[in-house]
Amino acid sequence: MTKLFIANIRAVNGFRPLVTVRAAAEGEAKVFLAAAYPDDEIVDVVEPSDWVSDADTGSAPGDIREHAGVEWQAP
Repeated sequence: MTKLFIANIRAVNGFRPLVTVRAAAEGEAKVFLAAAYPDDEIVDVVEPSDWVSDADTGSAPGDIREHAGVEWQAP
């Protein structure tokens, strides 16, 4: 069973919009993100607490989605 994680990712030219990833655990989420963003720094990966999105966040392990216009806010 996967859980939703939100990630704060810093690219060379600044921070990416909020990124979500589906994974079984935080460590697995970091592995998926590192593979998807090999040149970027994964600053934070956390469970989103009460955060709810009306955008598609995927359902399969490894589903990564960027949410344009949504900035990182620690839960």
